[in-house]
Amino acid sequence: MNRLNKLFVVCVDALCDIDLDYAKTLPNFGRVLAEGSLARHVKPVYPSFTYPCHVSIMTGVYPDRHGIPHNEMVEPGAARPPWYRMRSMVKVPYLLDHAKARGLTTCSLNWPLTAGADIDLNMPMALPLYYEGDALPFYEGSATPELLDRYFRKHYWALSNQHASLDLFTMGMALDIIEDYGQPDVMFVKLCDLDSARHAYGVDTPQAKLALKWHDEQFGSLLDCLRRRGDPEHTNFVVLGDHGQSDVKRVMNFNRVLQANGMLTLDANGALADWDAYCHSVGLSAWIQLRDPDDAGLYDRVYDLLLSLKGDPDFAVDYVFTKEEAARDYHLTGPFDFVIESARPVSFGYTPSDPLFVNAAPGDYKTALASHGGLPTRPRMTLFFASGPSVRQGVELDTASLVDEAPTMARMLGFDMPDVDGRVLTELLTV
Repeated sequence: MNRLNKLFVVCVDALCDIDLDYAKTLPNFGRVLAEGSLARHVKPVYPSFTYPCHVSIMTGVYPDRHGIPHNEMVEPGAARPPWYRMRSMVKVPYLLDHAKARGLTTCSLNWPLTAGADIDLNMPMALPLYYEGDALPFYEGSATPELLDRYFRKHYWALSNQHASLDLFTMGMALDIIEDYGQPDVMFVKLCDLDSARHAYGVDTPQAKLALKWHDEQFGSLLDCLRRRGDPEHTNFVVLGDHGQSDVKRVMNFNRVLQANGMLTLDANGALADWDAYCHSVGLSAWIQLRDPDDAGLYDRVYDLLLSLKGDPDFAVDYVFTKEEAARDYHLTGPFDFVIESARPVSFGYTPSDPLFVNAAPGDYKTALASHGGLPTRPRMTLFFASGPSVRQGVELDTASLVDEAPTMARMLGFDMPDVDGRVLTELLTV
């Protein structure tokens, strides 16, 4: 393998397999698809949330091993719990760690769980979902100091107005880095607007297509910059998504069910007062946490309740997994005792005082008009395509897994990642 081969990765948040035909018509994504190969249906991990998926993309292992089971560090009764953020929270090495150990220069922009990471040029996904005021404190101590000094105030306008755009901030930073530093050996860039459009308007909508077209134009700007300041001839280009999305019609507040069965109480203001069992939203799935999982009587009461509702047309519960089943079948561990999910267009709410059912509406990512967080086998999975010196032309795999992507990208760079859950997609590669 020629050491000069580089890797340039763009992650389009919520890129779906249904986007493939449209992507082929776009000038920049279409060129990669025409010159390279793809995996058409890529299974995300469980739950198919952004942060667990991004960590699996970067590590090649499932959440039970990397330790990030949710975007949020869930807390009973907390409307806005803190999000996972620091690289140190992840239990296993990143692809970027392996690359840097081999002397390759590394860059990561807007990637979750990279705060404080040992990356040469790093601007992590560090802002809380509902941040207010100056964004700089969220990046201090987590981003590369040199990048903060050179670029943060230059591009701060993109984060500081009523139409704040993390993608505009990321793109400005990415173009400046390539212009000023040249092309790093390994560069990861995450873009978010397609995910936002789908949450707000639905999965297969004109707004989603417009967002994907916008991402194609952004990718084209990056390619143009690389032609002038990089080495595209010796670069493997990868475009991937992190999870799919599903349209949502109704939102179910399962904490009302627990309240009706004497397992949860609210105070006069509708806040959580006491609980024996609590439901955490994971978008299209939900976690049921027991205050005392060693209480056999409580465990049996809750499990019997969940099983009694399974398939009931009045309740949106079609799957019930114990924590042991979730670990065995889906490589998921976390602060829960049961996982529930619906096969219907239903997501799970997170405010205990809300009604049992409400209609989905634009808003929180877990309860919007489209959501994710469900089983990896749900329709509308994600997508992976690549071109470059290490990639064959014209090969199409029907299925792959998110955990296959890190070992496959490592092979493009000329090394293998040890002890991963995925496999190298050798069918796509020349190496």
